Amino acid sequence: MFELAQLRVKEKAILVGVKLPSVNRFSVEDSLQELALLTETAGGEVLDTLVQERHKLDSAFFIGKGKLEELKTLSRRKGANIVIFDDDLTPAQVYNLEQNLDLKVIDRSWLILDIFAKRARSKEAKTQVELAQFKYLLPRLTRGWTHLSRQEGGIGTKGPGETQLEVDRRKIKSKIQELEKSLTKIDLERMIQRKKREGLFKVTLVGYTNVGKSTLFNQLTQSTAFVEEKLFATLDSTTRLLKVTDNGKQLKGVKVLVTDTVGFIRRLPHHLVASFKSTLDEVRLADLLLHVVDISHPDYRQHIHKVNQVLSELESLNKPVLMVYNKIDKLPDKSFFDLIHASESKNNGIFVSAQNQIGISELTGRITESVKGDWSEAWVYLKNVNSDLLPHVYKSGVVTESRFEKDNICLKLKGKRENLEKLSGLHQDIKVKFIKI
Repeated sequence: MFELAQLRVKEKAILVGVKLPSVNRFSVEDSLQELALLTETAGGEVLDTLVQERHKLDSAFFIGKGKLEELKTLSRRKGANIVIFDDDLTPAQVYNLEQNLDLKVIDRSWLILDIFAKRARSKEAKTQVELAQFKYLLPRLTRGWTHLSRQEGGIGTKGPGETQLEVDRRKIKSKIQELEKSLTKIDLERMIQRKKREGLFKVTLVGYTNVGKSTLFNQLTQSTAFVEEKLFATLDSTTRLLKVTDNGKQLKGVKVLVTDTVGFIRRLPHHLVASFKSTLDEVRLADLLLHVVDISHPDYRQHIHKVNQVLSELESLNKPVLMVYNKIDKLPDKSFFDLIHASESKNNGIFVSAQNQIGISELTGRITESVKGDWSEAWVYLKNVNSDLLPHVYKSGVVTESRFEKDNICLKLKGKRENLEKLSGLHQDIKVKFIKI
């Protein structure tokens, strides 16, 4: 993991955005507000923002030369020591900007990678972030990605140190290969863990960052996962068992796992998504997704759209989804709630306050409905002479009853219907008879 340089002086930042004809002004301003939150999460202070309207981006400076002079004057007057652009910059643009501004210049993607690096705790998360950083840095090891070698530390410097920058591209590629091998080993370990969960119903929480997923996760599973009112508070996926009840009675033989995942954000760096593949596989393998939304956020619909874009990239957009509209306690008044409730009712979602435990029992009831719709119960008859097939049967569900007949081993199983159906085709001596739950 990259070493974190100690902050001597708090970073004071100017944020820069560009409005192109294809983008509306509100989207640019909202994105800059989010960039401000990211900057604060990284430990910086936002002094001011600058927006330029252009027909196309300047290949040398991203912004025009006139706006560059304005940025230089503003930075000196405000006492800024870093400029953060809301879009990705090319290596040449970073070099040209730093030479003209005499300030550290980074872009949105590097800022997000820097935050992930600071927040990574487990070996897996650290490896994933480090790999993403090296892949992002590799094409930028030319000309002037000079701020990475400076010694003052701060935002954007949670990366390779000066000595690392002196190594050639071949050694960087070698490091990438080494990290990829480490992640391959981690993937294999996760695959073994997931094999043990094949007969279980899997629920995965997804959503924009800072929508309250971890708080909701704790309420559902009575656990104490880390919760913080900041962007990307959770990087590692956490899985716990959920007790499923129906009419106040626990469903016997039914086991449900709930997994909390990393929050999404607009323009999440591609390398980061790729590196977090093993973590995000929890989304791909889920039987039900809980799409958690901060209903009190004015741009919540845009957040839904951004999450769906990532789900599409993960080939998980067509999975069963239950929309969970969280933070209803933060809405201004009941009339506001009624208005949103009416507009979102078509999604058949559920409205909750994870913080105040409102709507949690209704949510668990909806999860139970999904489980009952997906799970089946069956008697499995296996010839005694083929008892070596028993491990395959036990992997397919939860055995709730067993008995022995003259020639057969009889097992009563609860599990996902598709798994129980596969048993019939596994061997001619296995017979499956479904019963209703």
